[in-house]
Amino acid sequence: MTIRILLVDDEPLLRMAFTMVLEAQPDMVPVGEAGDGAEAVRLARRLAPDVVLMDVRMPGTDGIEATARIVRDCPGTRVLILTTFDLDEYAFAGLRAGASGFLLKNALPQELLAAVRAVAAGDAVVSPRITRRLLENFADRLPAGVPGPDGERLERLTAREREVLVEVGRGLSNLEIAAGLHVAEATVKTHLNRILAKLELRDRVQAVVFAYESRLVRPG
Repeated sequence: MTIRILLVDDEPLLRMAFTMVLEAQPDMVPVGEAGDGAEAVRLARRLAPDVVLMDVRMPGTDGIEATARIVRDCPGTRVLILTTFDLDEYAFAGLRAGASGFLLKNALPQELLAAVRAVAAGDAVVSPRITRRLLENFADRLPAGVPGPDGERLERLTAREREVLVEVGRGLSNLEIAAGLHVAEATVKTHLNRILAKLELRDRVQAVVFAYESRLVRPG
């Protein structure tokens, strides 16, 4: 499988650096570049890349709005947010917009490549604990209360699935959840896959966001 990548950043030199790293890989090919969010959306719709490396702070349409549009219009495309700080509010907004994770701009080349491959494979590249730190840092921005769509969606889960979702929201790994619930790790993976399907979520990151937004898990 060749991973098709769209690079989005308003700094040409940074796009060039990323391109050089990606082109050296036998399983990756950059298919386009964009200097702002509006152009990124147009190219994503036309090129249907597997992964978009998305900057957030750009003139005009920023990376958050572009991420939301791409996730909505290009279901086969996954977005990896590029950010300067690991607790940047833009990274948090990107996760809520549907991004599959975030990567620091000063990441090592091997970290960038591993992140791209993980996202292309359908995984989230943000560890649950880092996601939880982001959510707790910006918890005051979350909507209050469960009644409404989130509450109705929670009713789709079994008691055990809800229990697993709480632990995912707390930032525990599958292995840690399995130990706490006294079940096999494979059982936890099965529960998580069912949770994602029932709640119509893309990945583990979105499951953590949902757990906080629905108030199933609370900061602290």
